[in-house]
Amino acid sequence: MSKIVTFGEVLMRLSTPGFSRFEQARQLDVTYAGGEANVASALAYWGHHTAHVTRFPDSPIGRSAAQYLHFHGVDISNIIYGGPRMAVYFLETGAALRASQIVYDRVNSSLATIDPSELNWDEILKDANWFHWAGITPALSQGAADACLAGIEAARRKEITVSGDIFYRANLWKYGKKPSDVLPALTAGTDIVIANRENIKEIFGIDGNDFIESCVNLKKAFPQVSRVVDTKRTSISATHNLLRAYLWNGTSVLETPDIDINPIVDRVGGGDAFIAGLIHGLISFNDEQKALEFGVAASALKHTIEGDALISTVAEVEAIRQGETSGRIRR
Repeated sequence: MSKIVTFGEVLMRLSTPGFSRFEQARQLDVTYAGGEANVASALAYWGHHTAHVTRFPDSPIGRSAAQYLHFHGVDISNIIYGGPRMAVYFLETGAALRASQIVYDRVNSSLATIDPSELNWDEILKDANWFHWAGITPALSQGAADACLAGIEAARRKEITVSGDIFYRANLWKYGKKPSDVLPALTAGTDIVIANRENIKEIFGIDGNDFIESCVNLKKAFPQVSRVVDTKRTSISATHNLLRAYLWNGTSVLETPDIDINPIVDRVGGGDAFIAGLIHGLISFNDEQKALEFGVAASALKHTIEGDALISTVAEVEAIRQGETSGRIRR
């Protein structure tokens, strides 16, 4: 199978038990998560060689986070250690009319304080077929943004496919740069962009009358881009959503039917599962429509699993793609 390298911050996730509010909780459940690492772990369960690149504190917490990735089948040989602390996020899971809440605590984390020279991208990307990044990581610091750009540039030199999820967290950009200052250079070296009309306009100042025109105009500005992908979530309640996806391939837009997800167990990581499914589909199938449907099915399945990681087999995702959503017991 292909070797897929991902780069980004991994956080300690502290979540309230069940559907408890922060004010009610007297203990918190611990796991580890990060958007790009979630992509790597899902792909590892489907038989791909995945390697995640990040920086952890040289402490029992940092080593615990690395072992978590290793447990999920991710190659941790390119993780480096240093810096002051582990990034953390707190999660309160919503229900019915009450939305989930996330509180981040990631200032001065180990990855935020990285020196880009600590990473030898030519060695890291040896024998790789795919490199994936996301817009949250360059939001952390100039060092993290420069490290991400160096990874993309190395992938370009090696003619490795690059995918980038340019969705970002506006409140994370606190080092004097805006997304529009940083993300264009990263997108310039990216083949497959996960984006919608709104953030294409916000980040690049590129507009269009519809998704197709926005994609066409994005391609004019960034010729390397060959596909643009977006998902549409219809939220009926915090525990009941509909999910579909779109893919522009340079000539037309493909679209999936909605998948009805009810009840949702844990929606965090659903977008990462979609990206993992799309990458698997594009690598494994000679069929963009099937690849897109596999991505949506993977995302839907993730909504039924606690934690950020999608733990599944290809067969389970494929069954959902084919419409087997009854949830009947398998014997």
